[in-house]
Amino acid sequence: MANFGFGTLGERSALGRFAADLPRIDAKVLNGTLEALAARFGNRLVTSQAVREQHAHTTSWLPRQPPDGVVFVQNVADIQDAVRICAPRKLPLIAYGTGTSLEGQVNAPAGGIAIDTRDMNRLLAVHAEDLDCVIEPGITRKLLNEQLRDQGLFFPIDPGADASIGGMAATRASGTNAVRYGTMRDNVLALKVVRADGEIINTATRAKKSSAGYDLTRLFVGSEGTLGIIAELTIRLHGIPETIAAASCSFPTVDEACQATILAIQTGIPLARIELLDEMQVRACNAYSKLSLPETTLLLLEFHGTEADVAGQSERFGEIAKECGGGNFEWTMRPEDRTRLWQARHDAYWAARALRPGAEPVTTDVCVPISRLAECVTETQRDLRENRLVSAIVGHVGDGNFHTVLLCDMNDADEVRRAEGYLDRLVKRAQAMDGTCTGEHGIGQGKQEYVAGELGDEAIETMRLVKRALDPDNIFNPGKILPAD
Repeated sequence: MANFGFGTLGERSALGRFAADLPRIDAKVLNGTLEALAARFGNRLVTSQAVREQHAHTTSWLPRQPPDGVVFVQNVADIQDAVRICAPRKLPLIAYGTGTSLEGQVNAPAGGIAIDTRDMNRLLAVHAEDLDCVIEPGITRKLLNEQLRDQGLFFPIDPGADASIGGMAATRASGTNAVRYGTMRDNVLALKVVRADGEIINTATRAKKSSAGYDLTRLFVGSEGTLGIIAELTIRLHGIPETIAAASCSFPTVDEACQATILAIQTGIPLARIELLDEMQVRACNAYSKLSLPETTLLLLEFHGTEADVAGQSERFGEIAKECGGGNFEWTMRPEDRTRLWQARHDAYWAARALRPGAEPVTTDVCVPISRLAECVTETQRDLRENRLVSAIVGHVGDGNFHTVLLCDMNDADEVRRAEGYLDRLVKRAQAMDGTCTGEHGIGQGKQEYVAGELGDEAIETMRLVKRALDPDNIFNPGKILPAD
């Protein structure tokens, strides 16, 4: 089987044809464009190798493909001017938030300019009575919530990394709170997007619902920067719960844990978070975060509401867990205990990585209907054992999404081959269960080959028609989402 992206650029991988460098712009045209950008942006255009490499950062297995330059934008007009300079010359533009995406979304296979939004990090307006706010795309979720805290509000989407909100919208991010609060698709009310001609699209208003025309907001949420550059967002907010409780509960197997989750959801317990950790992931978290959790299949939970509500929810789930074979159910309202437990969950990637020093972590995700989650995870664990592979599993069990952190020795050709086969089977297993090749990481470069099999050729052609209509010269993040023609 061909190399899984661990070798030279351009080799076919089991999880996507991310291609060698795409055709690049003529060097003379590139130099002229860089001169025009320098005249407009001064020292906010950076072409140093170190900064360019940083903007090809990817926390997964894909090789880095740096842009030709980076423009640090500070307002909407900056984005518009960058587009107006680059578009006539057909120089690609790649929107960049914090670089935490996992499928090569910020790579520049055709070169071009990275549009770094880190300085566009302001909270522009808060409408507390309407439970929404207007923000710039570069603000991160932690910074936003720090600024909202005094008003008793918070933004609930938590993908783990301190990602930019613009990047989270572009990749249709999700996370640990999705079971109660939804994903970015559910929490973006409106966008201001810069088109390929430098003009601005306003996709909606602050109204909580509308029947006015096509749903342009949802078109751009999840488009991974391939249709335009998000310059402003209006997002939903929620009141900070009066009381929050965290809990953990161990189970003999994944099946019992999933059955407890399904029963809890069916009986109407308003779970805020519910996360599944397999035995290997628990062992990793114990070692890395200095915990003493039972090293078996584990659920981590969080309940929001009044003190009485939270106590009642915790007790009801404890009864369900016992009925499904769970044990060691513990819950706490102490903020320091909650923080420690969830920080361990957020550190799961680094904890898993520490299990096998020197190995390369290959992180991927799939999502299936929750009724098929236990079956999918169990088959995945068996696949790993049979192929002598090391991988921790952690999942957003409330919505059927789980991640594997495969630790692969890149110097062992046979292990790489086995890893390739496993990753390919993982995706096809999920799709065969009416699931998807990715629940929240996105397609980027890494999973392009699986989109047609999941949605059909007609859907792919429809996406191509949208792309051609909005970006006829393919300047916005080329080489992402759609497989090559």
